[in-house]
Amino acid sequence: MNFLPNHKIKVKTKNIFFLVLFCFFATMSLELTAQKKYVVVLDAGHGGKDPGNTGNGYKEKNIALKVAVAVGKELQKADDIDVVFTRDKDVFIDLWKRGDIANQAKADLFVSIHCDSHTSNAYGAGTFVLGIRGNKKNLEIAKRENAVILLEDNYNRYEGFNPNSAESMIGLSLLQEENLDKSLTIASYIQSNFTKKLKRLDRKVKQDNFQVLRETIMPSVLIELGFLTNRSEGRYLNSKKGQKALSNSIALAIKKYINQLKLNTVSVIDDLAIENRTTEIEYKIQIASSKNKIPTKSYNFSGLKNVERVAVGSFFKYYYGGSAVLEKAKKALKLAKKKGYKTAYIVAFKSGERISLREAQNMK
Repeated sequence: MNFLPNHKIKVKTKNIFFLVLFCFFATMSLELTAQKKYVVVLDAGHGGKDPGNTGNGYKEKNIALKVAVAVGKELQKADDIDVVFTRDKDVFIDLWKRGDIANQAKADLFVSIHCDSHTSNAYGAGTFVLGIRGNKKNLEIAKRENAVILLEDNYNRYEGFNPNSAESMIGLSLLQEENLDKSLTIASYIQSNFTKKLKRLDRKVKQDNFQVLRETIMPSVLIELGFLTNRSEGRYLNSKKGQKALSNSIALAIKKYINQLKLNTVSVIDDLAIENRTTEIEYKIQIASSKNKIPTKSYNFSGLKNVERVAVGSFFKYYYGGSAVLEKAKKALKLAKKKGYKTAYIVAFKSGERISLREAQNMK
């Protein structure tokens, strides 16, 4: 082995110290800023032997696929988003299989893309989330999906989840409510981009019982890009210009939604943030989510006092009964349901940011 003369390898001790220090903090910075990968499943409606609607000679399956692929390509530019397609070519996929693909991928979001049709000259874009009836079926699927945990050799890693336990089922019910809440949020972002950026007619965010949404166990939306049966809108949907504008709007909405998730789950760690951050957990009861801005007077909420209104996108969320103690929150939930808010549920916050109930319990 050959060695260089000593005078050529002399390095000041001070320089070595700063080099080591730099490497240490660079490594720490990478570890602290490491982020979760968010999985987005994009579902192009119809396909293969199922053309979808064929208004004015256009094929829904082709337009939905082109838009879905374009959305995926834009999302794949983000380091923290993984994209899964239910189909990326002209093939037929069963409705149940589309949901199963999302469930198996443990997706954070499911987006199904379609084009509408009507016997009239209707036009405009709309976004749908799962309706109440569908949520009941959705919960049953969640139970079935989770029941296989007991077949796994190391199912204890699921932190006490027991599909035969009433408490676990209540947890799943709360998860379904949270999923609906998140579905409404991403739907409002998509719809806002369609109407404000692209000046499309607003057919609103609506709830309906779509089969493909019932098969998923995560926040999910179904987008109707517009009506192929409307001659002018059909041409727009079938054009490269229209498809690019629509896919960009959807991708921007999804990125905004993912960023919102990161705000609630990922923190940038530094000394100042650690010193100023409170570890206090607060539980609240979400009693309503609406586009209507309702004065928070007790007479508007069946006598419930100190109701809080928070704007999220184009929606308003209404909370009641803030407490740092979960047992007190459960009592507040019982009162809210007694007052008629049957779908009310408990949510958790840390330093004013929404977190999951499981996270809140793990922080205690």
